[in-house]
Amino acid sequence: MRDAGTDTAIWREPVRGGYPHPGVLTLPGLERLRRFRRLGSPPPPLFHLTGAQPIRFGEGTTDAEMPASPWLLNSAGVIGGGTLAILADIAFGASVETEIPAATPYTTAELSLTFLRPVGAGGRLTAAGQAIHVGRSLGLSEAFLFDERERLVAHGTSRLAVMPRLDGLPALPDDLDPYVSPEHETPDPYLRRPVVGDVIPQESWAELEGVEVLAKQLAGELPPPPIHYLTGLALREAGAGASVATLPATEWLASPTGNLQGGTLAMLADFVIQAAVLSKAGAGTAVAGLDLKVNYLRPAPTDGNDLVARAEVIHSGRTLAISRSEVVNSDGKPVALATGSSMYLPDRPAALGDVEFPSSSPDT
Repeated sequence: MRDAGTDTAIWREPVRGGYPHPGVLTLPGLERLRRFRRLGSPPPPLFHLTGAQPIRFGEGTTDAEMPASPWLLNSAGVIGGGTLAILADIAFGASVETEIPAATPYTTAELSLTFLRPVGAGGRLTAAGQAIHVGRSLGLSEAFLFDERERLVAHGTSRLAVMPRLDGLPALPDDLDPYVSPEHETPDPYLRRPVVGDVIPQESWAELEGVEVLAKQLAGELPPPPIHYLTGLALREAGAGASVATLPATEWLASPTGNLQGGTLAMLADFVIQAAVLSKAGAGTAVAGLDLKVNYLRPAPTDGNDLVARAEVIHSGRTLAISRSEVVNSDGKPVALATGSSMYLPDRPAALGDVEFPSSSPDT
């Protein structure tokens, strides 16, 4: 990794990618997914940013993958649980899409993830999605996330709203040419090396309380992590069990719908929750996110304005913290609400090591 210095943040670059022909919605879900996997279509910008994409479809099933790129690392040197939601949301949504009829859109209404072990950089993450129930107005799905060594790293469920059938859609051309990706002067962002930004050295974590780490980072005395330079995700305030963070709603974070993908909102919500929890941690104490639940209230368009997330710790014991956060758009309207539990792990390195997360009871 290298210092940001004069580097231009990736999220400020011209966006890459595109969106399916609107006529694709005239096909049943599984047929349209298989057709555009076979013929190709412009991958959404989020694919070019992170490499996250679906790779296989079946009746009620979807497999997806995402490189565990070092660009996704947070300040502790791990890929945050909320960032894993980018991959999970693809598996959740597409597995339901395989069972919905033609001309029927859908959107994520709720997402829940439980994290089982830390995820570092390297290799490829996969998600196996399964539709549990798909009705006229509701879809339920689950997903299992695995690392390069085929170890289960997270499990989750999602509730999706199935919308009323659309009328007046344009016909899908019979002679639609296979998509050919344009050439670019640089690799897609997640593939670029060296990575800009850095994780905070373990020596700092060992010597400083969490609130001091955050204060030094806000003052520019400690480096922003790679995920900041990739997406624009940034800490703005932190202390006394509360924090504020922002995420520019750029088109880089768009799903095939053209709006911000649900997983990117979960990434912001989890980031600000973990900062609030860290502000109450002692020196040499690692923080592990155990779970995250996000309720989506309205779409987030890619208007380039900052989404603002605020979090507070509502319970903090010796080992367990429960927190909540709210994400609002530039008009001050709520976009998502989230809750999460986290664990304090004294004498554990910030990157947590190669272990399963221990369990804890709420009264500790």
